[in-house]
Amino acid sequence: MDTIYLDNAATSFPKPETVARAMARYIDEVGAPLNRSVYESAREAELTTLSLREQLKSFFHFPEKATHVILTPGNTYGLNFLIKGYLRPGDHVIVSSMEHNAVMRPLLQLSDVAFDRIPADRQGCIDPDDIPALIRPNTKLILMAHGSNVSGTVQDAQTAGEIASRYGIPFALDGAQTAGHYPLDFEQLGLSALSVPGHKGLLGPSGIGALLVTDELAKKLSPLIAGGTGSVSDSEYLPEYLPDRFESGTMNLPGIYGWEAAMVYVSQRGVDALRAHEGALTKRFMDGLRDIPNVRLCGPERLENRVGVLSLDFLRQDNAAVAYALEQRFGILTRCGLHCAPSAHRSLGTFPKGTVRFSLGFANTEQDVDAALAAITALA
Repeated sequence: MDTIYLDNAATSFPKPETVARAMARYIDEVGAPLNRSVYESAREAELTTLSLREQLKSFFHFPEKATHVILTPGNTYGLNFLIKGYLRPGDHVIVSSMEHNAVMRPLLQLSDVAFDRIPADRQGCIDPDDIPALIRPNTKLILMAHGSNVSGTVQDAQTAGEIASRYGIPFALDGAQTAGHYPLDFEQLGLSALSVPGHKGLLGPSGIGALLVTDELAKKLSPLIAGGTGSVSDSEYLPEYLPDRFESGTMNLPGIYGWEAAMVYVSQRGVDALRAHEGALTKRFMDGLRDIPNVRLCGPERLENRVGVLSLDFLRQDNAAVAYALEQRFGILTRCGLHCAPSAHRSLGTFPKGTVRFSLGFANTEQDVDAALAAITALA
């Protein structure tokens, strides 16, 4: 039986063909380390890495130098670098009630750092006007998921950024579900930091991500990892300059080559075109759901403030049994459960049952959506 992949919120699949080719080329033909040597293949590795940084800088309209695009082992690492590297005992943070555990777990590890959650309605939307009432004299950061991995809700980050700027508080976004799916302009949103994964909407491999950080905030970050950087090797202290200060150890060069190729593809397609394709499929999916009884769509009903993440609660079925039947009977691959975001499910009213999540990507088609709707109708 053929399968239909509808789990792109977890990781995009398939990847552009150029991604695997670039990774294989590095392994088979290049193989050199980064910042350690000066022979030709090592210089190529350095130029490819610089190209990736430059492309991310351009794609997100990042106003700082490309040196401030810090490559990480993934989005979760980038968020940990920010949360644990910046916050100090006695600090206070504002997050949304739609956060992923990539934000909440590191925050909860900091027992001497307090936080408040901006409440969300049953559509997963926060009201940025609720932020000022949560601000304290010791509030050091406002951090939120730009798009929900449960409901697809996209928050009004621009208004939140304007409020943060008014109060002189750094504003950071978790771009896991919007990077590559939704326009994301670092400067326009008034960001101090943006963390993104390579393997979701940006169509790269897993195991790599980026933290884009302003110079002002970078100077206040303490590196969580220390070691060899290939630079300032006469000193046992970390370099003060970026990106070396935050990139100790051997970098994921196969991942860098693969992501660089993916960024070429994404940039050539353009985020507007990718969003238009995904938006048309999302609308088709939502329109089809209106005629199916006993199924609740979680999240906004308007296309303007959502991405192609559609969580369903089967009101007369066990959601886990539905997800199993979708695969076994129809070849449709989804994700069931709480999606590492229990706070979001509490906001949406789906805790502890969870949902069956269908998430669309660049390679999905109208036929995929129609097959999913037919399967949902049969199971509901």
